[in-house]
Amino acid sequence: MKKLPYGISDYERLVENEYYYIDKTMYIEKLENLAERYIMFLRPRKFGKTLFTSTLENYYDIQKEEKFEKLYGETYIGKNPTKLKNNYYILKFNFSGIDTTNEETTIKGFKETVMISIEGFIKKYSLDFFVNPELTAEGLLNSLIEAFKIQKTEERIYVIIDEYDHFANELLGFNTNQFKNLVSKNVKVRKWYEILKKGTESVIDRIFITGVAPITLDSLTSGFNIGSDKTQNEKFNEMMGFTEEELKKLMREQNISEEKQKEILPIMRENYDGYRFSLYGKEKIYNSNMCLYFLNNYIELGRIPEQLIDVNIASDYSKLGKMLDLCKGEERERVIEKTVSGEGIISEIRQKFNPAMEFTETDLVSMLYYLGYLTIEGDEVGYPKLNIPNNVMKEIYSDYFLKILREEINIDVNDNYTEIAREIALEGKINKIIEMLEKYLKNLSNRDYVKFDEKYVKLIFYCIAMNLKIFRLKSEMEVQRKYPDILLIPKDQSKGYKGVMIEFKYLKKGEESKLEEKQKEAKEQIKEYCEFEEIKELKNIYKYTVVAVNDKIYVEEIV
Repeated sequence: MKKLPYGISDYERLVENEYYYIDKTMYIEKLENLAERYIMFLRPRKFGKTLFTSTLENYYDIQKEEKFEKLYGETYIGKNPTKLKNNYYILKFNFSGIDTTNEETTIKGFKETVMISIEGFIKKYSLDFFVNPELTAEGLLNSLIEAFKIQKTEERIYVIIDEYDHFANELLGFNTNQFKNLVSKNVKVRKWYEILKKGTESVIDRIFITGVAPITLDSLTSGFNIGSDKTQNEKFNEMMGFTEEELKKLMREQNISEEKQKEILPIMRENYDGYRFSLYGKEKIYNSNMCLYFLNNYIELGRIPEQLIDVNIASDYSKLGKMLDLCKGEERERVIEKTVSGEGIISEIRQKFNPAMEFTETDLVSMLYYLGYLTIEGDEVGYPKLNIPNNVMKEIYSDYFLKILREEINIDVNDNYTEIAREIALEGKINKIIEMLEKYLKNLSNRDYVKFDEKYVKLIFYCIAMNLKIFRLKSEMEVQRKYPDILLIPKDQSKGYKGVMIEFKYLKKGEESKLEEKQKEAKEQIKEYCEFEEIKELKNIYKYTVVAVNDKIYVEEIV
């Protein structure tokens, strides 16, 4: 049995140390068969971009020809090699890890990365070239290209750039003003890309660039206008990340039985699946890093891990608030409410935009798509319909929604989710969670009640309930069909924990006389839901009607 490749992004090391490889080499052939030779491909963090660039690097490296069979013999491309295999000098840059404390350290870090990559290149291929530290980053690249033309007249270079936008994303996520200064005033990086483009006229034959978002394409890289963006091309929808069949194959390789797969696959599907990057993509994609994290812990512990998200990448998702803050006021609120409620957003996806200029709602939705906070669920009148891909992302949105709600109404809510979860699980009661909901409602201004309705009250409750980690949350918002408003089901039903079903209704101030009518309506709906086979199979489910009248809540248990 081959080892699980968690944390492995070096293809040669992966093969030589007998880690299991999800074969993506058929995409090498697809890329090579394209008419375009300068490719841009974007995916969210931790989707296998670095491993794929390493796979390209080893495949095309002129010095790896003798190792070709060992490295690729068991893969698709090993059995179907292309005419350009082992045909290039590989010049690779990785712009992650740059110090973005300020504009000066960012530019210095960019130059140092360029120098290190060039030094490695000349050492690897024994070139006669002096890396002059006095030169700028663009000067170093230009000098290398000129020297290569003289020394390797008949040879060509394949440039691979990984995390091209990492430093820009860091600035945008944590220091927006410095990002705007960098992209609006500084031409250092732009000039570097101009030199790269110039190199394609002589010794640079192919370029492959990866990153997360196209936020710098109109700014830092405006000198590089020859790249073809394949991010949303359906032929490459599954090039990174795992399909469900690939995930099942990986689990079989790890000797996880069919019975155990049936137990853990729904959890992985609910938390890591759901990504579709092309409007016409055939399959939804799992986040590969999250899957490997889960399986690594599952195999080590022999049980489902308590923590479903890798702490090493959890910090990446904390940037959601910063991204949403780029778009203020009603536009931001509209995006949050539509996504968290499950309504989704119909929007085009920008291929290039510049946050140094005015950041529109379409820009915001596009950025959330590129970062993996939203994904393409379907289409409507020819435009992508975007929604939150999975539970991990829903939790992040829910936390942010409650955070900005608390800031707007200026209250300090004691988020004692442990006590709420205990009361539901052990007693089947909802007193504490209703108290928290009521506190939000009582502190909302009269102006806020203008937009209030049943859907908004459910939205607040839903976001609170998303923090109850021992429960699976099902809602009408999620399934978008006739279904209970809220259904909290214990994840571990073997412990005898109780769950709850809730049907919500809302009345405006002055409509108190309709309370009994609304309670009766909610009660009838609950009785109807209880006839569903899916609901009948659930045990220890306590049922409640919840009617909010302005800021007061009336709860009735249905026995």
